[in-house]
Amino acid sequence: MTTPISPKILNFIKKLEKNNNREWFNDNKTLYTEALSDFQDFIQNLIEEMGKFDENILKEDPKKALFRIYRDTRFSKDKTPYKTNFGASFGMGKNGKKSGYYIHIQPGKSFLAAGIYLPESPVLKTIRKEISIFGEEFLQTIENENFKKYYGEPDQENKLKNVPQGFEKEDPMAEYLKLKSFVGIHNLSDEELSEPNAVQNFSKILMAAKPLNDFLENAIINDNN
Repeated sequence: MTTPISPKILNFIKKLEKNNNREWFNDNKTLYTEALSDFQDFIQNLIEEMGKFDENILKEDPKKALFRIYRDTRFSKDKTPYKTNFGASFGMGKNGKKSGYYIHIQPGKSFLAAGIYLPESPVLKTIRKEISIFGEEFLQTIENENFKKYYGEPDQENKLKNVPQGFEKEDPMAEYLKLKSFVGIHNLSDEELSEPNAVQNFSKILMAAKPLNDFLENAIINDNN
């Protein structure tokens, strides 16, 4: 299977960035539908490749995995009607999974991600408790060679300044307890998108985060039992 990200996708997004209005979009609907069809095909191939390391991914419907291009502008100062990216997620609230994987395609700003992003308060507390109790197991998921190679360290966005209430300041895992998301992010260059083996390459990168996803998912499952 040799499948790059279709040039139609990036070309459409570049044009949309310059013409983010309903009139242009409606006049160029064919460009959008062709790009969307190509992206859906890529996601189908990616699902099949990822299924080799995570059978649950095979339950994903490529159409339902895609994010809508239409923006919700009701509470935003930015009233442009369309997102200037294509995105898809696997898990992350779908098919009974809280953790999961995400792909974001945008010229110069593409990335892959895995984990749980800003979980609701009860889930966040559960994960923090699991990290505090099973710190060594958690560290094994983010300090293994493959995770560090592709993700470096968990994303620090929205990190608290202090250890959250209910946990000791001296907890050995204090710095990780401050996180509000547990996500690995791997940035992609435009050149990587056009590589013939993009499907295999992306799957390999996402597979490196499976131990983290397993830890997070097990924390939630164990708390519910």
